[in-house]
Amino acid sequence: MTQKELEKYLWGAATSLRGTIDAGDYKQYIFPLLFFKRICDVYDEEFEKALKESDGDLEYAAFAENHHFIVPEHAHWNTVRETTTNVGIAIQNAMRTIEKANPETLYGIFGDASWTNKNRLSDETLTNLIEHYSQHKLNIENVPDDQLGNAYEYLIKEFADDSGHTAAEFYTNRTVVKLMTMIMDPQPGESVYDPTCGSGGLLLNCALHLRDEGKEYRTLKLYGQEINLITSAIARMNMFMHGIEEFSIVRGDTLAQPAFLENDTLKTFNVILANPPYSIKAWDQKAFSNDPFGRNLWGTPPQGCADYAFQQHIQKSLDAENGRSISLWPHGVLFRDKEVDLRKKMIEEDLVECVIGLGPNLFYNSPMEACLLITKTNKSEDKKGKILFINAVEEVKQEKTMGFLEEKHINRIFKAYQDFTDIENFSALMTNEEVLANDGNMSISLYVRTQDLSMETEVNFEDVYDNWEDSSKQLKKSMNELFEILDN
Repeated sequence: MTQKELEKYLWGAATSLRGTIDAGDYKQYIFPLLFFKRICDVYDEEFEKALKESDGDLEYAAFAENHHFIVPEHAHWNTVRETTTNVGIAIQNAMRTIEKANPETLYGIFGDASWTNKNRLSDETLTNLIEHYSQHKLNIENVPDDQLGNAYEYLIKEFADDSGHTAAEFYTNRTVVKLMTMIMDPQPGESVYDPTCGSGGLLLNCALHLRDEGKEYRTLKLYGQEINLITSAIARMNMFMHGIEEFSIVRGDTLAQPAFLENDTLKTFNVILANPPYSIKAWDQKAFSNDPFGRNLWGTPPQGCADYAFQQHIQKSLDAENGRSISLWPHGVLFRDKEVDLRKKMIEEDLVECVIGLGPNLFYNSPMEACLLITKTNKSEDKKGKILFINAVEEVKQEKTMGFLEEKHINRIFKAYQDFTDIENFSALMTNEEVLANDGNMSISLYVRTQDLSMETEVNFEDVYDNWEDSSKQLKKSMNELFEILDN
């Protein structure tokens, strides 16, 4: 199959569920079933290879050493395919059996979907799904890791597009992910962490970035934590589908129970990339004010907004020598009054290296503009005491309700970050003192003008008025959409 044919084939399974379950729930069933099929087909492929090597020795071919994962015969895809009644029970039992047979690598990976609820998924629906996937062998010879991994990422995006309202919890705009990865520039042997990893796109792209550069990517150590069970399972499957095996993704609440510890303190990492859930209100502020891990470095954020709880967790988790982080936020983290003291302390400690303003519609189901906040624990000498502001709001391509960065946008932003200097109407290099003189306000428009305001050309009053009126209508529309999101 070509890449397009593979994508169409895999997405075909999801379309068969239309009208049966909500689009936001497709991923609970399609991803585990796809992974189940892949594991079984690869097991068969490895079995045949071992059989040839041993001149037909069936016992040798079944040895665990010859397989990535163990698939007991009664839990194999083919066995489930022969089932005609209570198909959901057969699928669930097979998945649990495979998890138990591979406790160190696959425990919990198939999630907790309700396979046995016939009101949701009848035997006929599940049989049709199984038959759809049975049309092709998904072994490595037919579908290499790269090809399947790309198709898996395609599915993740399609689910995000189809479900909309649930997309943000497991999908980060992949063009923004590419920019974030380029800026962080992970190196072989380094540790990379995402405290709210969703489906694992940020972590995965670090490995793929190294591979595309021809560097050793298998020595990269990947760590992630994700609060949602099915989403954390999807992230683990995502790694395996791409042929990445050295990683640790844990389900859990990062603020309440950080998963990665060393000697009762937070484990530290060379690189942290994150797209945390923004403006969380339901979090344990009181516990954070007495955090046993010392994450309240700059103070305790307000109850109504946990953004700086995540940002302080990120900072506390960075390696003291070469730790660097990049996190995707709404612009409010740069200027909100209720976080001014937290922000000023972050600046005073010379941790902020760069702030990049991105265009609108890069968050799913939200028109708001995003920004990238980049911090380093140990800036290079030429960057100490300075913050670079980049206004890249215009560097975005709008398509339907979503925005994305084209190659030219990514390259222009990345070059400005690398050059670390003033660029007229695009970037401004400021000292920490200048920013602190503005009470720690890092709003990009304070430092970078997007157009030359000194132009001497005459402007028609009617044109100005019409533009103002259009802008007002657009603002009102955006505000109404924002209030709807907040109400939900």
